[in-house]
Amino acid sequence: MNWSALIVFVALFIFVTWLGFWAARWRAGDLTQLHEWGLGGRRFGTFVTWFLLGGDLYTAYTFIAVPALVYGAGALGFFAVPYTILIYPLLYLVFPRLWLLAHKHGYVTSSDVVQGRYGNKWLALAVGITGIVATMPYIALQLVGMQVVIGAMGVSGDGLVGDLPLIIAFVILAAFTYTSGLRAPAMIAVVKDLLIYLVVIAVTIFVPMKLGGFGPIFAAVPAAKLTLAAPAADTYGAYSIYATLALGSALALFLYPHSLTAILSSSSPGAIRRNAALLPAYSLVLGLLALLGFMAVALHVGTNPAFADGFKRYGNSFAVPALILAIFPGWFAGIAFAAIAIGALVPSAIMSIACANIFSRTIYRGFLAPNATSAQETSMAKLASLVVKIGALAFIIFVPVPYALQFQLLGGLWMIQVLPSVILGLYLRMLNGWALLAGWVVGMGVGTWMASTTSFKAAVFTLSFMGVHFPGYIALWALIANVAVSIVLSALLRPFVAPAPMLAE
Repeated sequence: MNWSALIVFVALFIFVTWLGFWAARWRAGDLTQLHEWGLGGRRFGTFVTWFLLGGDLYTAYTFIAVPALVYGAGALGFFAVPYTILIYPLLYLVFPRLWLLAHKHGYVTSSDVVQGRYGNKWLALAVGITGIVATMPYIALQLVGMQVVIGAMGVSGDGLVGDLPLIIAFVILAAFTYTSGLRAPAMIAVVKDLLIYLVVIAVTIFVPMKLGGFGPIFAAVPAAKLTLAAPAADTYGAYSIYATLALGSALALFLYPHSLTAILSSSSPGAIRRNAALLPAYSLVLGLLALLGFMAVALHVGTNPAFADGFKRYGNSFAVPALILAIFPGWFAGIAFAAIAIGALVPSAIMSIACANIFSRTIYRGFLAPNATSAQETSMAKLASLVVKIGALAFIIFVPVPYALQFQLLGGLWMIQVLPSVILGLYLRMLNGWALLAGWVVGMGVGTWMASTTSFKAAVFTLSFMGVHFPGYIALWALIANVAVSIVLSALLRPFVAPAPMLAE
């Protein structure tokens, strides 16, 4: 047991717990209204939105998984850096328009926007269910990151004993989310992101100092891991994989309910645009974070007997905790592990709130209780947020981690299939709701079938054309099929069905 790390970890965890409950008083509003509980009253300015989006997108799983991918696969793991850069022009150009529509018409979710745009409750339901199903394994994977750092401090075991720290953490999360809504993760995100910046900067300074600079670090990495493998004559190989992973991931990220919830909580379109300019600071940190994978290779943590049990239990996901334990004293390891654990709480809270907003507005009020009052709608959202957390916790306790990773792969390729309905619908009047629903079915089916050919273990499928092979991200191939069906069917239906009017901003 690493007692110094554990004491610091618990102290920081207690502090953010208090902060989560206190947040109910911050910018106090009527928490019986869904937009107050689930969107913070749409009053977060540039500063808070920056931390909220950063806490939302750069999660505990990011902190663990990106360096682990670089540690294991090498340069391919750096696709996460350009994909975050591709996101920001999309954020700047598209989402202020979405915010204006949501603010004018009182929309809380992307399903609301789709329902208002097309008047098709079944398409809105498809968009909403996609968001919930894609987000559930995402929440579960935050627990994987928390499991790894708790285990790194020596707190481990089998059965209930091993899962007890996660259960306690999620009971606390459920309590302050229920009482404070989105205000809690917004406030905690400030602490989480400051800790993440502190840890990443410290690691990128002190590890190279110990190893003699970045030159020896890169020299210690096998040459095959430093660059993408050159493609053969008849295939684009790793190049097309890298490019399609970056593009597809960029297109999908802000469609996730938690991302959109953070955006819609902003106080104005200007706050969103300013964040599009400021958020690349996180991409810089992500690049440094990815380098931790190479630092772990250079330190040979995988062959260190002290970390053998950790790698046996958690695989390459243990690379970052091992790196931190190898370099820093226990008290600093406690700060780093607390940053990762808090980095699980913040997005998990936002994700559960986002799923609850969808359930309450789209399913409960849309189908089950159309005459429900605002207070009843919000009460249902609070209960739904608890159910989502319990489901995610059960997912990680009873479902092996490899299966959770497979579900996350499926979640990404499913989530991108709502892009035509949510994004293209903001600009193209010709699109028909039923055609978009058909396109969604085709995209979901094609993507799931492609993933099944890899036994749901990989995100890449190879297309062949005129003897040339294009391996690429399954989600992007499925999206192309989705868009093609949506546009063609919309054109065919246009003589028979009048297009829905564009919503006024």
